[in-house]
Amino acid sequence: MKNRSLVISLVVLLLLSAVLVRGSWPRPSTESNDPQTKSGAPLSAPLVGDFRPEQAPRDMIPKPELGALTRVVSTRVSAAKKDPQKLSGAPVAAPSAVTPADTLFRAVKVDPKVPLPAASFALRQVRLLPGPFKEAMERDRKYMLSLDNDRLLHSFRLTAGLPSSAKPYGGWEKPDGELRGHTMGHYLSACAFMYAGTGDTEIKSRADALVAELAKCQQALGPRGYLSAFPEEFFDRVEATRAVWAPYYTIHKIMAGLVDWYENGGNAQSLEVAEKMAGWIKLRTDKSDPRHMERVLNNTEQGGMCEVLANLYSLTGKSEYLKLARRFDEQHYIVPLSQYRDVLKGEHVNSFIPNIIGAAREYEMTGDPGLYNIASYFWRQVTGARSYATGGTSNGEAWRQDPYVMASELGADSHESCCTYNMLKLTRHLFNWEARAAYADYYERALFNGILSTQNPADGMMMYYVPMMPGMYKTFMTPEDSFWCCTGTGMENHAKYGDSIYFHGPDSIYVNLFIASELTWPEKGLSLRQETNFPEEQGTRLTISVAQPVKLALNLRIPGWIARGGFVKINGRKIEAFAEPSSYLTLRRTWKSGDKVELALPMDLRLDRLPDDPKIAAILYGPIVLGGELGTEGMTPDKTSGAYGPEGPQGAPVAVPKFRVPGNDLNAWIKPVAGKALTFQTAGAGQPKDVTLIPFYKLFGERYSIYWTILLPGQEEAKPNPRRR
Repeated sequence: MKNRSLVISLVVLLLLSAVLVRGSWPRPSTESNDPQTKSGAPLSAPLVGDFRPEQAPRDMIPKPELGALTRVVSTRVSAAKKDPQKLSGAPVAAPSAVTPADTLFRAVKVDPKVPLPAASFALRQVRLLPGPFKEAMERDRKYMLSLDNDRLLHSFRLTAGLPSSAKPYGGWEKPDGELRGHTMGHYLSACAFMYAGTGDTEIKSRADALVAELAKCQQALGPRGYLSAFPEEFFDRVEATRAVWAPYYTIHKIMAGLVDWYENGGNAQSLEVAEKMAGWIKLRTDKSDPRHMERVLNNTEQGGMCEVLANLYSLTGKSEYLKLARRFDEQHYIVPLSQYRDVLKGEHVNSFIPNIIGAAREYEMTGDPGLYNIASYFWRQVTGARSYATGGTSNGEAWRQDPYVMASELGADSHESCCTYNMLKLTRHLFNWEARAAYADYYERALFNGILSTQNPADGMMMYYVPMMPGMYKTFMTPEDSFWCCTGTGMENHAKYGDSIYFHGPDSIYVNLFIASELTWPEKGLSLRQETNFPEEQGTRLTISVAQPVKLALNLRIPGWIARGGFVKINGRKIEAFAEPSSYLTLRRTWKSGDKVELALPMDLRLDRLPDDPKIAAILYGPIVLGGELGTEGMTPDKTSGAYGPEGPQGAPVAVPKFRVPGNDLNAWIKPVAGKALTFQTAGAGQPKDVTLIPFYKLFGERYSIYWTILLPGQEEAKPNPRRR
């Protein structure tokens, strides 16, 4: 009896350990046809789900163990025969955490104070190969090269008392616009990413010239270091809490662009100008006590001031920049999050997220665990309780409802593109800290569905809002008369697709995204070429080239959406092991030139249901959100390319079919269209008609729906929620 009790106790402990090690929060609203997922395996990347940290004591908030979701495979057959467990997919001990590099910069004066198991590769080490992401980058480069330096500098020169005969740009860059100058910062950041990712010397020449001219403007404005396209008087209004449109937001964009260009363009003057701006900010904020500073922050959009100042501390080692960064920690934002309370309702989303990115960077620079808790809890709440199937968030630029209330949030001006840009930045930080596949799963979903989908393939123009309202359509900026916030982040988005495909440890590579690309790692004498037509191809191929054989762990992400039948081959030989969804399969061996890895990634159809109205769902195939083609009724060119004003679609949506379906098997009523990759047709389910479904990132020039009312036999539609705009 005693032995039996001991065995039972051990079994219970093992089961509890398995639950804790799994460390995921599967969304209860997601369904699949794959029997593997019906048997209990997680379906998709945890965007959170049932676990609500605000309901738990602080010491019960789960922090996943490093490496807990990794499967390690020895690829030496002889060793496998001696130890069959090596090919069984059994979990292995987590590697010791190390600090291999900074999360952002190549050369820093202050190293991170926290362990970083996964370091980012520099953009210059990754080159995109032909595919949809390279095509989007090239369209972006064409647009960037169409912009004129003198026109971008116009308001900076006038503010500094310098002559300018250039024709000013329109939209938010109008000479009387209070946000004028913000595009300059975005443009410098985009130039930094584009130059790093392509080596384009014309981009470098333009950015170097801009920095030189900005330095002249700064010098003309006096010795205190002020630099902007609007007068310093705007900050008098900020400090008096009088109406003015976000001057700190613009200052942040300019400083971030200067820092990015210093890092990627190697321009020392760029850092000098940014440091002088930081000196001016210190002089300005020294006048404010903590209470007044908080009042100022509560009355203006500050962008990511805490982030860029923490970055300056990292680059220069000057502690005053870190102290200054902490002055921009908005207590109104971070205190509830530190208590695991979601009180985000009513907040302006794109003001909020950059502050949390700043908290994440401050965590790296200080090691303060409270900052880790703020950033990680916020990420879980936004991705799990406040995001759409595309990975985007916001409705009318705000979180308008309590967590998990989404049915009323399918707006025409929802899913602001800037918010997705910033959530990807935050996700990148979290992956650096923990190397969890869940973060990469979210990154992939948001990148394909929330970013790639926002650039018009016809001309490279970009979106502000991404309407989630069924029956609406996409609208785009104009080349010279928009310059929205999402124009700026859009230039950056499509310039840095090489980012976050790969990460590394001291002796390991993480393959996170299935994007055709080539990585070089000079320190290891290694290059890795990834060839794929994913997602039209359900898999990817990796080829290793090395100066001499190198012992390395290759961590392949096994995504949360994977269907039954995945496998991996090395040099044509299938490995007798795999890993669970939303984890890593680690291939540890000595690699030599010519070694090839083939990873099969089968997909299936699945639903992503709204948490508060499960009869409304998006349809996905693998990670790809499918949009239904609904025609062009009422659409004219003036409605699909918005100048300043209509950042989203105008007018009423068209009627959208509902689906009455025979059961839970999606394959019974959604059929692939022969000869057309990733194209499906509903069959006998649509009322009043069936619909063609294609990837949302390919759907342009017509109305669409992502979310559908799907009714099983005997079900009736719920009373409609008011749709907010």
